Formats: sequence, structure tokens, C-alpha cells
Amino acid sequence: MAAETESQYLHVLSAFLAMEPVDSVIALARGCTGGLITESAQRFFWEMCVKAAANGNASYAKKLLKKLISEVELDNGEVLDEVYEEYALYMSAASKEYALVKENTRITKFISFLFPEGLYKHPSCPSSRKLVVPLQCSLNMLEGDTGCSIWPSSLFLSEFVLSFPNLFANKSCFEVGSGVGMVGICLAHVKAKKVILTDGDLLTLVNMKRNLERNHLNYDDELLKQTGEAQSTVVKCIHLPWETASESELSEYRPDVILGADVIYDPSCLPHLLRVLVALLRRQPKRDKVSLETGDTAQQGRSPVVAYIASVIRNADTFNAFLTLVDQMDLSITDVTTELSPQFRLLPYMHSYDRSSVRLFSISSR
Repeated sequence: MAAETESQYLHVLSAFLAMEPVDSVIALARGCTGGLITESAQRFFWEMCVKAAANGNASYAKKLLKKLISEVELDNGEVLDEVYEEYALYMSAASKEYALVKENTRITKFISFLFPEGLYKHPSCPSSRKLVVPLQCSLNMLEGDTGCSIWPSSLFLSEFVLSFPNLFANKSCFEVGSGVGMVGICLAHVKAKKVILTDGDLLTLVNMKRNLERNHLNYDDELLKQTGEAQSTVVKCIHLPWETASESELSEYRPDVILGADVIYDPSCLPHLLRVLVALLRRQPKRDKVSLETGDTAQQGRSPVVAYIASVIRNADTFNAFLTLVDQMDLSITDVTTELSPQFRLLPYMHSYDRSSVRLFSISSR
């Protein structure tokens, strides 16, 4: 019972740090305390909200405290003085001005991947049962800041990487449309040999590099040499607008695995995206080795390159246009959602994340 309560408490904390909707966070807290919001639960939220405000997330802390006070009062409970006082600070004129300034800056979400005991058996996998990824991001995804937001497909793809480390360990991985960099951080965590993160937006790229730094990942080869971290995963961030990427430029990367999350969204971008995928999937095989005794040839090439694309299909016409282009460019596509769906939910506290809405596709050359 104690272990179950500890797990529930961890879910509450993880939901708060990920800035889940406040209704979900309060509901999780009720689950830990038999349905009522106890004084200890109030004190926990008060302490966390103070820390959140200090880190620039005052707006979220204000919303949560408002909901907390409302819920306790509805239960005919007694709200702690500290909770009232903290909320009053946010409601003051000075606090409103402070929050207004903060609304135009990035906020930090901490995404906690919670691993069931015994999940990992591969030597490249972590022994810890929790991976916490701090991400500087934006909540204004509907105002032209999509590259700095966390999307469902990137959560799914991150779960996929962490659940099937054998597919990525010691491999060269290339992601198109990397956004905040979460998938790349997970790839480094399972010991991918090289991780190349790309995005067509320069501001998104700057934000991505900051996230790599916050997760203690270097993204510069020279820096890796200087610090003597020769065994670390090499992570590169590259500005790559799909419409201007040249085939000669793309052919230099030679990845083993390509990844993309929610990249099937704009019909006008699809031909450029597919052209990039075709160039990355096409790998020149190594020359065959000829036996001096028998004259037979032995293939020396690596296994075929594969792309894993996670996507929420929001528009059927757009997705069908994508499938048509895939066929025209002589590529094979397979829905592997069921086959490769993560067996364990690594984000069980995220009620806002609808895993069932995401589909996973593998794409390869015919």
C-alpha cells in the first residue's frame, strides 16, 4: 500500500512539473488522499507554486492555486493561510504586471518518463526508474510558435525510443523537424552513436540548443573533444529547411534511422519532406568483398535505412496526399502502431496526452 501511495504521489509531482491542466493535477492529488484535499496536500502545492513562480511559471502557479482554493472550499474544508496569501500576491497589481512580462517569455516543463521495474535489460539502458527532461518551450502553439511546443507525437516517439532501445543504441539517428529536441534527448539517453537534430526555423533551433544544454548534452564536436567526453553521444543541431535542402548535402549524413514527429501537416510542405526522406533513405552500399578462393561476393553493406514517423492524422485529405507521394517516390510505408506501440505507459500521469490518437509508420526504400 505504501508503494502504491508513493507511486501516486510521484504522478502528482510529475503532472505538476509537466504543467498538466490544473484539473488533472488536483484530481491526481485527490487520488492520493482518499478524495479529500488534505492540509499536507495544500502545503505541497503551496511550496511547489512558490518554486514555479520563482522559475518564471507564475501564471501556471496562479491557476493551480485558484483551482485548489475553489476545490477545498467546495469540500467545506479549511484553506491554509499560506495558500491564500500566495494567491493574493498573484492577484495584486504588482504581480499582474510581473505575470504580464513573463507571458512573453518561455516557460519550463519537466517531462518525467517513469519506467516500470525490470523494463530495461539492455546494457545501454538506464538503471534509474525515472528520466526527467527539462524543456524550455512555449504555450502559444496557435500563434506561430509551433516549433517550441510539445506535441503528442513527439511524446509518443520519445516513449517509443525509450521502450525499444535496441533499435537505436549505437545507431546514427537523424530527426526531421526536431522542435524542442525531446526525441533527440531520449536518443542520447539510450546511447545512440550519433544524433542529428534538424529544424527549418532558426528561433526553434536556438531554443533546441538551450534544451540540450539544460539536459547536459553537448551539440558541438569540438566541444566534445575539449571536454574529453569521447564516449558521449555526438549530438548535432542543423538548420535544414526542407524546400532548400540539397541532395548532395543530405547524402553526407548517411543515417541508420530517421525519425519525425507530426511532420505530416501542411500539404505544400509534403513534396519537400518526401524529397528529404528519399535522399536520406538512399544509402550507397559498400563495395562487395570478393573471395579469392571461390569468386563469390559477400555483402558488406549495413542494414537498410528505416524512417519512423509518428503522426496524429488531423486531416484525411492531407494524409492521403502524403500516401500518394510516398507511392510516387517508390517508397514503402507500413503502419506499425500496434506492433511497436510501447508496452508500458511511461507518462501515466499525463491526462492531456492522448496516446491513442497517434499512429506510427515505418518508411523504407523499395
